[in-house]
Amino acid sequence: MRPPESMRSLVWRRFRRHPGAVAGVIILCIIFTAVLLAPLSPYDPLKSDIKNRFQAPSLEHPFGTDGLGRDLLTRCLYGGRVSLFVGFMVMVITLIIGVPVGMTAGYFGGWIDNVLTRIIDVALSLPTLLVLILLSAILREQEVPFIKSNNVMTIAVVIGILSWMTVARLVRAVFLYLREMEYVTASRALGASTLFIMVSEILPNGFGPIIVEATLEVGYAIMLESGLSFLGFGIQPPTPSWGNLLSNAQEHLIQYPWLAIFPGLLIFFTIIAINYIGDGLRDALDPYKIIGSVEESK
Repeated sequence: MRPPESMRSLVWRRFRRHPGAVAGVIILCIIFTAVLLAPLSPYDPLKSDIKNRFQAPSLEHPFGTDGLGRDLLTRCLYGGRVSLFVGFMVMVITLIIGVPVGMTAGYFGGWIDNVLTRIIDVALSLPTLLVLILLSAILREQEVPFIKSNNVMTIAVVIGILSWMTVARLVRAVFLYLREMEYVTASRALGASTLFIMVSEILPNGFGPIIVEATLEVGYAIMLESGLSFLGFGIQPPTPSWGNLLSNAQEHLIQYPWLAIFPGLLIFFTIIAINYIGDGLRDALDPYKIIGSVEESK
C-alpha cells in the first residue's frame, strides 16, 4: 500500500489534471509578470510623440502607437496594472462584505437569515451596470481629496459594493449545510462559543467554494471595469486601463485596428485564464472527488 497523500497534494494532483486550469495559470503568470515589469519599458505611457502617431506594429513598437504617438504595448502593460489591481481589490472587498453576511445568515437562520436574504435579493435585483455608472458619476463629482487623487480605488470600491451578494449567498448556503454536521454539534456540546464555531470550525471546511468564487470575482470585476471605462465612466485618461484603451480605439477601428485588437486580446486572455483556473479549483476542491482520489491512492 502506498502511504496516504496529504490533502494539499491531493488537491494539487487533481488541479494538474485540468489542462485548461494549468494553461490559465501559465497565461496569467505571463501577463502578471509582464505587467509588473512595465517600468522597464523605454517608453513613457503618458508622453506624446506626434511624429510617430498611428504607427503599425513593428519591432520598435510591437503593438504600434496610438493617436498621440504613445507606445501601445507600454500603455497596455500599465493599463493591465490598473485593471488587475481593480480586479483583486474587488475580490478583497467582496470577501470582506460577503463572507460575514453569509456566515451570519447561514449560521443563525430564522429572522436574521430572512432579513439578510431580502437585502441580498434587493441588491441583486439592481441593474449593476446602470448603478455603477450612476455611482461613478456621483463620486467623480464629489469634493473629496481621496476620491479625486485615487480614481482607481474609487472604481474598485464602487464595483466591490455591487458585487458582494454572490459571495454572501454562496457562504450562506455553505453554512446552512455545515452547521448541521456532527463536529459542529460536538463543539456546541463542549461549550465552544458561537464565534469560535463559525470561524474555526465551519469556515475552514467551506474554503473550497469560497476560493473558487473569489477567483471568478476577479475576472468579473475586470470585465466590469473594462465595460465601465469603455463607456467613459471608469478610469479616466490619461491613466490607461484596458477599458479606456478600447474606448479610445473605437473612433479609429477601421483604419487602425491594432488599437483595439491588443487591449481586447489582453482582456480576453486574462478573463478566460481566470475562469479556467476557477474551474480547475472547483474540481480540485470538490470533497467527493477528493474522497475518490483517496480511495484510488490506497
